[in-house]
Amino acid sequence: MSKKRCLIVVDYQNDFVSGSLGFPGADGLENRIIEKIMQYRENGDDILFTLDTHEEDYLTTQEGKNLPVIHCIKGSLGHRLYGKIEVLRKDTDKCFEKPTFGSDRLYEYLKNTPYVSIELVGLVSNICVLSNAVLAKTAQPETPILVDSQATASHDEKLHEAAMAVLKGLQVEVF
Repeated sequence: MSKKRCLIVVDYQNDFVSGSLGFPGADGLENRIIEKIMQYRENGDDILFTLDTHEEDYLTTQEGKNLPVIHCIKGSLGHRLYGKIEVLRKDTDKCFEKPTFGSDRLYEYLKNTPYVSIELVGLVSNICVLSNAVLAKTAQPETPILVDSQATASHDEKLHEAAMAVLKGLQVEVF
């Protein structure tokens, strides 16, 4: 079994922080996420990134019909990681582009790559962080899954709190 921990930075992209789906306070997560990336790097642990990724036909997709706000179009500035997080990402870090909330490729990777713990940070707490935490728990049911509630957020504080409560109910360690 691996002795490594895993940090998953979920969708901390320009469009969710300062772009078309940005919201007040999202930029305030940057320093905490940077600290975590640095800690994991110093320990020799793995850092994974998910990127919400859409094509030009986004508005014709099911998600686009339910959320008709163009965002995270592949190759656009909005698709890139936000601020210093983009600079901290290394070519050796695994990056999972995903067309929907949860990443099937991340799930498959986690099924085949054991960790001693998996921590998730990023955006949006009640959508993509929640979805990928469930996938991580499904892929590695005996591995502690953690979510730092101060390193994730939502445009709606009540939905953020509800997501944290749901995660606790799923035996995810929320702190």
